[in-house]
Amino acid sequence: MQSEKDSIEEEMGFLDHLEVLRWHLIRSFIAIIVLAVLAFIFHGFIFDTVILAPKSPEFFTNRMLCEFGNMINIKTLCINSKPFQIINIKMAGQFSTHIMVSLVAGFVVAFPYIFWEMWSFIKPALYSDEKQIAKGAVFFSSLLFFIGVLFGYYIIVPLSVHFLGSYNVSDQVLNQINLGSYISTITSVVLASGIIFELPIVIYFLSKAGLITPDILKTYRRHSLVIILALSAIITPPDVFSQILVALPLVILYEVGIKISKRIYAKDQSVLV
Repeated sequence: MQSEKDSIEEEMGFLDHLEVLRWHLIRSFIAIIVLAVLAFIFHGFIFDTVILAPKSPEFFTNRMLCEFGNMINIKTLCINSKPFQIINIKMAGQFSTHIMVSLVAGFVVAFPYIFWEMWSFIKPALYSDEKQIAKGAVFFSSLLFFIGVLFGYYIIVPLSVHFLGSYNVSDQVLNQINLGSYISTITSVVLASGIIFELPIVIYFLSKAGLITPDILKTYRRHSLVIILALSAIITPPDVFSQILVALPLVILYEVGIKISKRIYAKDQSVLV
């Protein structure tokens, strides 16, 4: 008897699949452009309220850390107390930065829709039971991505800005932070955090595909911890406090991934029996 997937493959050829994928990508691109245009128009809010805020002592994280530092009498927790000036040294620097930031903002806001488009392309190739199991994939993927983005913005970015902005090798060297350098630091940290927080979703699909098992995840737990610490060292300033602060949620996400994999493995085993 012909399977569900085989009948789908007969209905659509390779070129038909490419055409369908092309339209999913086009709609995703249009969504990014539309939202990027809105971000471009409301540049005052995007730059003054969002992008440039972490270097200000009035930023939420900076203010909370300073208040906590005053409570326990540790003044070093008052980060970004002396906001630095950002300069632009290229004729088209501010305009090109404006476009780049708008595109990044468009991608971040459009992420749920982009994932839904990609999911709509993959979904017809799944069995009915696989569709049922993966129900809510768009919601949970989007939720984890936005949690990661917020974590990067409110935790990693202020620490990175404080450390890198105030670090100096000599009193004779003055830090004059370039606009492009500042923006690339912010966007790379935020996007990296959002992607890293997709770890449970990745583990879920790899477990469903039979590529990993809970035993494999447990066996390589120590190796994963080393990788997590390495990632934390890359996306944070080189101090132990920041690395631990970033590594902790990643370790928790890995442990959540083990639980997810264990649940999937148990279900698959019960079906085989």
